[in-house]
Amino acid sequence: MTTTPSPFAARRARFLELHEQGCFVIPNPWDAGGARYLRHLGFPALATTSAGFAFSRGLPDSESAVSGAEMLCHIEEMVAAVDLPVNADFASGYAHDPEGVAENVQLCAATGVAGLSIEDSTGDRAHPLYDLSLATARVRAARAAIDESGADVLLTARAECFLSGHPDPFRESLRRLLAYSEAGADVLYAPGVRTPDDIRELVAAVRPKPVNILVSANTGLTVADLAELGVRRVSVGSALARAAWTGFLSAARAIAAEGSFRGFDDMVPFAELNTFFGDELARRR
Repeated sequence: MTTTPSPFAARRARFLELHEQGCFVIPNPWDAGGARYLRHLGFPALATTSAGFAFSRGLPDSESAVSGAEMLCHIEEMVAAVDLPVNADFASGYAHDPEGVAENVQLCAATGVAGLSIEDSTGDRAHPLYDLSLATARVRAARAAIDESGADVLLTARAECFLSGHPDPFRESLRRLLAYSEAGADVLYAPGVRTPDDIRELVAAVRPKPVNILVSANTGLTVADLAELGVRRVSVGSALARAAWTGFLSAARAIAAEGSFRGFDDMVPFAELNTFFGDELARRR
């Protein structure tokens, strides 16, 4: 009996290759238009952003505001928008217990993603991080679910220590990422690590597993700098969405407060965007 190969197999193989050497940027669009323009610019892979999507829906970035079912539909749309590998920002897996995480990870893998990330944030301000034993069990369950699905989906484990206000975020991130690596994570990620010394130490501590670094502000580091530090993958999280919101808010506030349309200076012409998306539509037919 022959097995029909997945239509996403080539994308997944390419995504794996990208993590084997060098350094690449995986930007985070929040809609199909942004995804298609980023593809046009030559980025080799894309990642979703839970925050960017939530903001576009008029909602906060929270699993209580955006359901797992809504996020799965969005991820599926993003996978369909481009012929590139897509990594899903899958928050905390939309479940607390490992069994629930496993079930949802299988659903996410079925959308055609080339990778997905699971974080250890609880969403509870009083106890923002899962205890390490449970957090590790959740990663292990996600790994088992991917293996059971038969899809070559890369699993990224995120330590949310910096974003949760942990008193010693770097050391706790290292402790957690090493445990997640042992539990089967393919890529390791501690959003909030920013200094060259910390980045270098993190990369060395988890080697040979690839490290994702979040650049959500202009820290002065370039892609070349991060590559020199040993970083394999660079994402931007909600930064592109916030950059778009910055332009929108500035223009709208000028109209509301001053009656001024100065926020429309230096805009991309309508014809440029319309022509680009018209060409994209023709290419996809």
